[in-house]
Amino acid sequence: MKIEHIAIWTKHLEEMKDFYTRFFKGTANEKYINPKKQFESYFIQFQSGTRLELMRRPDLTPGKEEMEGYAHMAFSLGSREKVDEMTRRLKEEGVPVVGEPRVTGDGYYESVIQDPDGNLVELTV
Repeated sequence: MKIEHIAIWTKHLEEMKDFYTRFFKGTANEKYINPKKQFESYFIQFQSGTRLELMRRPDLTPGKEEMEGYAHMAFSLGSREKVDEMTRRLKEEGVPVVGEPRVTGDGYYESVIQDPDGNLVELTV
């Protein structure tokens, strides 16, 4: 079993696409547009085969700050050094780092950043 894709609703479709393609080396497909439903989306394909679907529709209303559903996604970078390097690079680029690199209580080495919509992204070994 594998995760086929993770989907995120966003009001900042182009900024989110640029973020995930620039910093995580994803490849975006051509934008899908459904004019009848006013729906737009991109699929971002990563080297591992996992995909991220970014979706926008103008009739979305803001939800609660914490709710059931998306909590975070994690990218495995392969080493502690790469976690440290990526965290430092993102911080220098102005990306919010909400959890500096550390060993968690259950033994993972990770840092936590926020994407342009404030979604949490873990950078792990």
